[in-house]
This record gives sequence, structure tokens and C-alpha cells, in this order.
Amino acid sequence: MIEETYNKTAKYASGSVRELLVIALPMMASSVCDTVMTFTDRLFLSKLGSSQMNAALGGGMTSFMLTTFFIGLIGYSTALIGQYYGAGRKSNCSVVVTQTAVFALIAYPIILLIAPLVRASFRSSGIAPEQLGLQIIYFNILVYGAIVTLLRNVFSCFFSGIGRTRTVMVASVTAMLVNVVANYILIFGHCGFQPLGISGAAYGTITGGVCGLLILMAAYFFGNKHKEYGIGSSYRIDLDVMRKLLKFGYPAGLEFFLTLSAFTAIIMLFQSLGQTVATAATITFNWDMVAYVPLIGIEIAVTSLVGRYMGARQPDTAHHVAMSGVKAGSVYSIIMLVLVVAFPNLLVNVFRPDTNDVIFMKAMPLTVFMVRLMSLYVLLEAMIVALCGALRGAGDTFFAMCMSVTLHWLMVGILFVMFRVMHCSAEAGWVAMILWFMVLFFAFCMRYRSGKWRNIQIIHDTEPVISEDSEVTSTL
Repeated sequence: MIEETYNKTAKYASGSVRELLVIALPMMASSVCDTVMTFTDRLFLSKLGSSQMNAALGGGMTSFMLTTFFIGLIGYSTALIGQYYGAGRKSNCSVVVTQTAVFALIAYPIILLIAPLVRASFRSSGIAPEQLGLQIIYFNILVYGAIVTLLRNVFSCFFSGIGRTRTVMVASVTAMLVNVVANYILIFGHCGFQPLGISGAAYGTITGGVCGLLILMAAYFFGNKHKEYGIGSSYRIDLDVMRKLLKFGYPAGLEFFLTLSAFTAIIMLFQSLGQTVATAATITFNWDMVAYVPLIGIEIAVTSLVGRYMGARQPDTAHHVAMSGVKAGSVYSIIMLVLVVAFPNLLVNVFRPDTNDVIFMKAMPLTVFMVRLMSLYVLLEAMIVALCGALRGAGDTFFAMCMSVTLHWLMVGILFVMFRVMHCSAEAGWVAMILWFMVLFFAFCMRYRSGKWRNIQIIHDTEPVISEDSEVTSTL
């Protein structure tokens, strides 16, 4: 299947936008499904009141944050499975799945042990009491369902590693559809169910995740894959595979955890300024998510193609891939730019509660201001993900990790001083966020333009060719 995917892209010009989109579109589709799931949670809850919507953002982001390190660690299995698959050692692919499943089972109790600390941070963060209780309820339900997220990632990585991305997409679409329907029924109380409000949103999310997981498990355990990949003999601990997963997976997990922790802290700092600011920030960050998350598919595609062409000693073609990523991402971002500039009131009113909500009405002017100001950085997001993906694909991962983590936590510090020490307004804090995006873009742009990534060699010419009898070693 990997060879088939490569053959499909080979008929397009190397480094072209069309070649990039062959890989990017399925990943963008999966990202869009995840975006729709979280977006509809907050959209439905906004009809019940601003406090419920705000609580879903804070509780949802924090519960997901607790899984990020382990998701990054498990995520390296995609590369390792791809190596075994390419070497013709399919039985090793299923062994990797077993080890990642073990990591997921170990991670789950650790996450539950950390959860009380998160609840304590909610109580000390200055969040309004009417939001705090709802946020803890939403967080509690989602954190107990974290095992579903971890196991979905385990099986998704297997199918990504062998090039069967369509299976991942089908599971994501199913999870999205079930989530939307379950949310509608459980939040508002349709089809004979009692209205559960924010609890219904959390249960709907877990229900959708379980359905997606069952599709992946059925595709993995049944059919010809069970014999083809030797799944029946893979249920064992393999310390060598575990060492590889830990060695190469923990940096990605660490970066994922630290950057999302910083972003969650930024959200909580805005929400600590009161219900009005919390409502404005929640609506703005929801539309920011719509603008950003689909671009992740482009980043993954750029990383994949740049890595391929750098391995083939074609840095100029790798540069063309990066520029194709900028072009493809910019087309989508221009659409979002037009929307936030021309129709900010319409975008904000999507989240208008069904009842007369005083908090929403007070937040309306600030929200429109924040949404309009998004236009200054939506194009930068497309460029940042393309350049960041190119640097990671070329092997400049240490710089990308350090720069991303440092600048994210620097922004947390700046906002803390602005809000807690200098008592600045939310508008001033949002302007600082816009300037921070520009600094982030400038940092990655300067690193890319330095050309240092062109001289990085991950795969050396002296490395032995992997054969059926040789040990697979990571080249990442």
C-alpha cells in the first residue's frame, strides 16, 4: 500500500501542490472530523448558555492535554511500523501494536492519578463559580474516557504505518457522525432521553470515540490481516521495540504536552478575567481551531514528502514541497481571512444562546474585536505549519521543539504579567497574542531561510540495507 501511494504521487511533478495534496487531503479530512466533534460540542452547549460553552473549552482542552505525552509517544509507532512494513517484516508490525497498547494501558492510571491536580488548578485559577462546577463535571467524564482516545491512537498508527489511511478516515467520520447525533440527543433530551446538558456532551464524545475505536479494532483483528501480520503470535512484550518507542517517541510526546499545556494555560488566563472575557475567548478560540486544525494535514504531508526527498538527497525538491505547502495552506487560510474580516458578527452569532443571555450580549463587542483581529495571523498559520513541517521532515526537530515550547511558555509568562500584575485589558492581551504569532512565524522563517536544514543527514550512505534477517534500526 505504501508503494501504491508513492506510485500515485509519482505521476505528479516532484514537490508540486498536486503531489502534496494526494497525501494531505486524507489527513485533512480526518483532522476536519476531529474539529467538527469539538466544535459541535461547544456549539450545542452555547444554546444552553455561555457558562456551559466556556466550561467545555477549558475542561476539554485540559483532559486532552493529559493524554498528549502518551499520544506523541505512541505516535512514533507509525514510523516504526512503516519501517518493518517496508522491510517485508509484517509480523513485527503487530508486535509494535502490542507494545503501544501496553503503553496505553500503563498511561491510563497515570492520567487518573494526575486528574486531582488538574481539578485543584481549576479551583485556584480564578474561573467564575458558575463555570467552574460545569468544567469539573465535563473534565471528570472525559478523563475517565481517556483510554478510548489512547487506544484509538494505537490502532490508527498501525493503519497509517502500513499506508491504509482510508481505514483511519472511515473511523474518524463514523466517530464524528455518532458524536454529533449523540450530543444532540443527550444534551437537549430527545428520543426519550432526559436532557443532560454538559454531561451529555461528554458522554456523546466518548460514545463517538468508542464507535471509531470499534471500527479500527474490527479492521485489525478480523479478515486477512490476522494471518498476514501474524497478530495471533504478537501478544508478547518485546523490550527492543519498547526501547525504540521510548527513545524516539518521547521527544514528540514532550513537545506535544508542553505546547498544549501552554496553550491551555493561555485559555485559562483569559477565562480568569471573568465570564464576559471567557465567553469572547471561547468563541474566538473555536473559530481559531476551525482555521488551524485542517492545516495539520498539510503539515503532516509536508513532513512526509520533505523527509522522502531529503533522504533521496534532493534538497531543492524538498524546498519546492515546503513552498507547495505554503501555497496550499494559504488558499484555505485566505477563505478564513475573508470570513473573519467580512462576517465577524455572523460568526459570533453562531454561538448565540437560545435564551436571552446577558453574558453573551456583554461579550459581543469584545468577541467581534478578537475575531476581526484573527485576520492578522490566519495567513501566518498556514506558513508556520508548512515551514515547521519542512524543518521536521528534514530532521531539524530539536530546533522546532525548542523554539515552539520556548515561545509558547514565554507567551504564558507575558499574559500572566499583563493580567495579574499590570491588570491590562483582554484587548491588550489579544493584541499581544497577535504579535506573538508574528514572532513565531519570524523565528521559523529565519531558521528555514538559514538553509541549515539542507545539510542534515538522517540516513547515511554507509548504513546497511535492511533485509529480512537484519535488525531494523530507526533512521529518524
